Amino acid sequence: MRKTALQILLLLTLAWSQASRAADASAPIMLVASPELQDQLFGAAVLVVTPLSDGSHAGFIVNHPTQITLAALYPDHAPSRKVVDPVYLGGPVTPNIIFALVRAENSPGGSSVELMPGLYAAFEEPVVDGIIEARPDAARFVAGFVLWEPGELEREIELGAWYVMEPDAKVLTRSPSGLWEDLLRRLQRSEGMLNVRNSAP
Repeated sequence: MRKTALQILLLLTLAWSQASRAADASAPIMLVASPELQDQLFGAAVLVVTPLSDGSHAGFIVNHPTQITLAALYPDHAPSRKVVDPVYLGGPVTPNIIFALVRAENSPGGSSVELMPGLYAAFEEPVVDGIIEARPDAARFVAGFVLWEPGELEREIELGAWYVMEPDAKVLTRSPSGLWEDLLRRLQRSEGMLNVRNSAP
């Protein structure tokens, strides 16, 4: 099943990898959903996002765990049975593909995409399996991803759907429980302090 899905995605993932390398390395961001964003999938979501060279954006939700484990998906793969954390819902695009979001100084291999400094997304089966076997504690395993058409994310930000944060690969080391609330409080506190300074005589 994984191989079939990866074959279907071949053109998309190759284009994504090439575009990501061409994109401005300073442009990756994190998104924190606004409380007003009442959506079953994106409500209370935290995402890591990278721009593509055609003006579109790709990213992953990192704080929505599912009830599925790697052991349930790959019962014949012994290392998968040792991963306690659940699989996360990364987004609605290709939810049958498991991506490994891994903190690393260098690419974990293959056509892995650098989402932001120190954070890569691996999608090829041998690379993902290698991460499961060698360093699962440095990774978060997610199903699917999010893709915005050119200009779409900018419009959503302008409409107030998202708060924007500087990229931080350490977000993967944070427990998903309470992550959105904590980041939201931090952003609102910073926004409040900015408003106070701007209104000062």
